[in-house]
Amino acid sequence: MDQNTDKKVEFIDKLKLFLIAQKIKIILIFFILVLFLIIFSIMKINLERENILMSEKFIQANIYLASNDKEKSKEIYEEIIKSKNKFYSILALNTILEKKLENNEEKIINYFNILQDLSIPSEQKDLLILKKALYLMQISKIEEGKNLLKKLSSSDSYLKKISDQILEK
Repeated sequence: MDQNTDKKVEFIDKLKLFLIAQKIKIILIFFILVLFLIIFSIMKINLERENILMSEKFIQANIYLASNDKEKSKEIYEEIIKSKNKFYSILALNTILEKKLENNEEKIINYFNILQDLSIPSEQKDLLILKKALYLMQISKIEEGKNLLKKLSSSDSYLKKISDQILEK
């Protein structure tokens, strides 16, 4: 029993010596962890603020659209698209297309390109490619649209069957 307490005392002494010798490293590691947590929290808060801001702008654009101020709503939708928000940018482009707010075909294709560069799930990217293909076919750029559909058709996309059906027509 006496030998067991000697081992405990010896272990505690060794631990104290280790902590004293490694004091600077331990403090540095603790400081880095705290700093990392603070930075992570700030980034998360900023992302939430950005999402809230984009949601408010999207609602504001919808209000302008409902009150027939199409130019102002189009400006806000364009701003949302250029912000590259993963959720609201896609909704803004859908609204621009659905309500025919933009007549400049190159601008709309540029919007599609902006959104395709986002880091979104592959299902959303595939849907975006399908919409772009259909838009290109609608504006008489049939070959470009078919190329996008062929790309979808040759992939493992869940939209493979739909793109095949469109290509058959």
